[in-house]
Amino acid sequence: AFVRSGDPVVSVDTKKKDLVGAFRNTSRCWIPNGEPEEVLVHGFAHLGQGKAIPYGTYDMVRDREMVNVGVSLDTGEFAVESIRRWWRLVGRRVYPRAERFLICADAGVSNGNRLRVWKLHLQTLVSAIGIPITVCYYPPGTSKWNKIEHRLFSLISMNWRGKPLVSYETVVSLIGGTRPRSGLKVKALL
Repeated sequence: AFVRSGDPVVSVDTKKKDLVGAFRNTSRCWIPNGEPEEVLVHGFAHLGQGKAIPYGTYDMVRDREMVNVGVSLDTGEFAVESIRRWWRLVGRRVYPRAERFLICADAGVSNGNRLRVWKLHLQTLVSAIGIPITVCYYPPGTSKWNKIEHRLFSLISMNWRGKPLVSYETVVSLIGGTRPRSGLKVKALL
C-alpha cells in the first residue's frame, strides 16, 4: 500500500562493526604481482582508530542505498540520525508528496522494538518532518529476511574482502564503491 501510494519504504539495519586500522581482514582476495599491504595479525582495538559502524537505509522503491558510517556507538540515536540524514539528503527530494513513511527493521541493538531511546528519537524525527512513521519489525530470528541484508551488506563484505580497513575514509570509499550487477546505487557518508 505504501509503494502504490508513492510513499517511501525503507529497510534499515546495522552491518557488523569492524575495527579500523592496519588489521588483518580474515577473508581472502587475489592480488596480482606486487607487494601485499602489511597488517597486524591480531586485532587489538587500542592499536587502531576505533570501530566503523555502518548503518544502512535502503530505499526499497527506488533500489538506492545510503550508508552512514558511525565512529562511536551503535545506539538508537545514531540509527534515527542515519534515517534523518537519508530523509534530508534524499528522501524529501524524491518523495515530495509523501504522506507517510514505512521503516522495515529487525529488533536489533539500535532499533529494537523495546528501546525507548529509539522510540524517543523516532518521535522527534516525526515531529521534524511532519509525516507519520510506521515501523514494521521482523519476527525474532528472521533478520535475514531484511532486504538490506541481501541487497547490500553481503555485497559490501564481498567488495572489501581481504582489504585492510586502514582508515574511516577507506571504509566509506569501499562501501560507496560497491556496484552490484543489479544496478543498486550506494552512497556512503562518515
